[in-house]
Amino acid sequence: MSITLLDDCLRFPDPQSATPEGLVAIGGELSVPRLLLAYRSGIFPWTADPVTWWSPDPRAIIELDRLHISRSLGRAIRKCGFEISLDQAFQQVMEGCAAPARGRRSTWISREFIEAYTQLHHQGHAHSLECWQAGQLVGGIYGVALGGFFAGESMFHRVSNASKISLVHLIEHLRWRGFALFDIQMLTPITAQLGGNTITRGEYLARLGKALALPCSFTSQSGARPS
Repeated sequence: MSITLLDDCLRFPDPQSATPEGLVAIGGELSVPRLLLAYRSGIFPWTADPVTWWSPDPRAIIELDRLHISRSLGRAIRKCGFEISLDQAFQQVMEGCAAPARGRRSTWISREFIEAYTQLHHQGHAHSLECWQAGQLVGGIYGVALGGFFAGESMFHRVSNASKISLVHLIEHLRWRGFALFDIQMLTPITAQLGGNTITRGEYLARLGKALALPCSFTSQSGARPS
């Protein structure tokens, strides 16, 4: 199976033409227009040198009305004392996701990704949810919002349960704002515990089209929903 090599032309092949591993194309750049086209097409980047574009099958999502909170996590949420904010430290959240952590020496989030998604953030398409403790950033999650679609990219924690609690608050926020599709790309143990599941690429693309048409906004002009 041949892989499409992208040039300066702003285009992507049909994601249904992806390899069995989900690779759609190689090349292009991490510009705002290309990133927006990718997400609207059901595609996301995974590496920067070279830039690779993916659409896995199956695709992992979290159904916003099927959030599962275990008893232990529920107790942690009630007792944690975290403060939650939106879009207050986007680049710091990305840098937290990119930093080495226990059991992880490095991630795919390179300096090129941080610069590209920060530009998306400045233009109102990428957002973060931050988790604070005693004035320190201890966890968070970021992603891309288009219409009623949100693509969760990565999350991190510096204290116990901060990433799980950030994810719970994000799901509740998306539900409150009327979002219809929360894409998490691939299932992890944490997202599976919270109710994540997988659907076929075909179903994902159909639901993506409907979600993109919704007149949703991640935040209102008056600011974030209080935690």
